[in-house]
This record gives sequence, structure tokens and C-alpha cells, in this order.
Amino acid sequence: MPPLDGLRVLDLTRVLAGPYCAMMLGDMGAEVLKIEEPTHGDDTRAWAPHRDGWSTFFLGLNRSKKSVALDLKSAAGATALRRLIATADVLIENFRPGSLAKLGFSYEAVAELNPRLVYCSVTGYGQIGSKKDLPGYDAVIQAESGLMDVTGQRDGPPTRVGVAITDYLAGLYAMNGILLALRDRDRTGRGQHVDIALMDAMTSALALPAGIYFNTGEAPGREGNQHHTLTPYETIEVADGLVVVAVGNERLWKQFCNAVGAGDLENHPRYATNTDRMAHRPQLIAELTPRLAKYARDALIERLRAHSVPCAQVRTIGEALEDPHLRERGMVLDIPHGDLGAMRSLGNPIRLSRTPAVIRRPPPALGEHNQEVLESLGAEDDSHEDRQPVGASTRAVGASTRGVDR
Repeated sequence: MPPLDGLRVLDLTRVLAGPYCAMMLGDMGAEVLKIEEPTHGDDTRAWAPHRDGWSTFFLGLNRSKKSVALDLKSAAGATALRRLIATADVLIENFRPGSLAKLGFSYEAVAELNPRLVYCSVTGYGQIGSKKDLPGYDAVIQAESGLMDVTGQRDGPPTRVGVAITDYLAGLYAMNGILLALRDRDRTGRGQHVDIALMDAMTSALALPAGIYFNTGEAPGREGNQHHTLTPYETIEVADGLVVVAVGNERLWKQFCNAVGAGDLENHPRYATNTDRMAHRPQLIAELTPRLAKYARDALIERLRAHSVPCAQVRTIGEALEDPHLRERGMVLDIPHGDLGAMRSLGNPIRLSRTPAVIRRPPPALGEHNQEVLESLGAEDDSHEDRQPVGASTRAVGASTRGVDR
């Protein structure tokens, strides 16, 4: 039995951080009800590229869920959500602070309906603080948090990380916060409000540059593919590509030198310790570059791995995702899908020996589960029109074209 079997999660989020958190909970057995605006649903249903009408972005973040389309500004939709809240264990939302309160679903109001509910808010800047009302997007947070200041080439401009790292971090922190609050509920019988901010999440990951700044007063700059405190710990150009080496301690330095026939450098006074190597990094790299350039990529990697030196080729996304190791680990898998046949998806990285993740439900069409879920509450789905195949379902309670400020 999955570890979260029996938990009901109401997912009122859209785009990335909240949906990612809810998907992870669903993978682990929770019943996740994705509550969507009836007309268009999650914003990402419309994001290109598409496969047979399904957004590839939406497909990647919304498996293990059921979709219930509700217009929260209508009396019928609000009533249906209140009934669902009474049956739920967790509610996750990413509306702007105060927006749900205007609809009658603030944490305080919801806690009166269901004191055991764990209510998680995921926003750009959190529920308190002078910036709490600002919208939060990954690119904005990467810029404002300082992450871009330490990303990119030394002589180039600040650079954004190639994936929405702030959203994924916030999603993982949200999952952790929810599980901690559930553990506390086991003892006390009461839920609580979990406040997760993208800005907080990203700042927490800057421990290394923050430590340098707090203790020296100087902020580290961009190092490109080098490391702020270790060398050689970087990208090396070889005869037919790029190889990353990670020499993280003195033992690995000796093994690295033995692997590449650089015994003369191993005990050289300039390079005896990592502190010495950092002080003379330009000279060290100048000496290593011509020695390593003669190697073919695969040959160098074979030599380094034979000496237990951490290393890897710099691969494309396609090369990385076709690695058999990911299949062996369950990190690339096939999920049956009614419209798409077998769709490839990333797996869940949390591996539990007795109660592993079981991914049994593909991403849902908009409003696909209205009838199933609402009739189980004794409510009726007032839409009797046929559901469209992807994201245009009209199975909604209180359907209208009015949007909700998130």
C-alpha cells in the first residue's frame, strides 16, 4: 500500500510549483483532486508544444490526479468546494495572498470547516513581508534572489538557470512542509497553515555564496563551469567534446593525477592542497589543458572512472534521457494514456523499499472526474454536455467565463 493511501489532497494550484508538489503526493498514494477553473483549466493546458492536443508541459506535472472543474465565484462551485474541504486532509493553493480570502476560503475560514486540514500556500514572496503582494515567477525570483549573479561565465552577463529551479525547490519544500504538518496532526489532531515562498526556497539554496558573503563581506562572482572553492572541479575540453571532473578532496586529487599521468603535479608545492590549487588555479588549468586535450572523451572518462574520480560527459537532454540507467531506476517510464497510448514520463525520485511510488493515473482531461467526485459527496454535476477529449471539458459546477486572480 502506498504510504499516503487514504489521504485526500485538494490541488488548487496551477503552472509548476504547486502542481509538482501535488503530483509527488499523488505518486505516493494520495487521492489528488485538481480543482480547475472551468473554461480553460490550468494555464499550462494551453502551453506549447502540444502532442495530439495535450500540452507537454501539463503532461509532465499533472499525473496521479483527478480533475474537478469548479467556478469558485459561483454559489454552486463554492458550495462544492466546501463539501470537498470537509472531506480533505490537505489543501494546496497558489493564489495571490488575500485572493482566496475574498472568495471565502482563507486559512481561517477553511480551518473552521475542517480543523484537521493542512493548508499549504505557495507564492512568490510568502504570506507576510513587504513584498507579499508581488507576483512571483521563476525568472523574477532567479534574478532577485542573486542566483543569476553567480550563474554564467566570469566575463559574461548574469544567466538564468535553464529550468525553473525556484518552482521545483518550492514544490519540494511544500511537500516537506505538508508531511511535517501531517505528522504534527497525528499528535495534536489539528492542521496548520504551511507558508512556502519561491524567494525563501531559492535563498535557502544559496548557502555557499551566502556563507562567503556573511563571513568575508565579499560576494562571490560568476565562475562559469568552475567552482568557487574547489579545483579542478570544472568542464575540461578534450579532443572530441567536454568532460566534467569533480576533484573534491586530496584523495581524489591524487587519484586524478594518477589517472592522467600527472605525477609531477600531484606533489608540486603550488598544488599540494586545494587551498594551494585555488591560489594558483590559472597556472594549474594552463598545465592540465594541453595534457587532457589529447584524450578522446570516452577514453578519458574510462581512465578517470577506473581511478574512482567523479566525472561525466556533458550530454544533451536527449542523450541524458535515453540513458538505460534511468530506465533501470524507474526515472523514465511509460504511462498508459487514453488519448496518447503509452506516454513517456519522468518517474518519482523518492525510492522507498517497502512502499514505493505507484504511478497509476495519467494526467486528466479538464473536469474528467466531476461526476465521480461530486456524486460521491451527494452533490450533482450540473453539466450534462459531452466532455471534450483534452482540456475543453464542460463538466463543471457553476461554470462561467469569469477568471480568478491567482
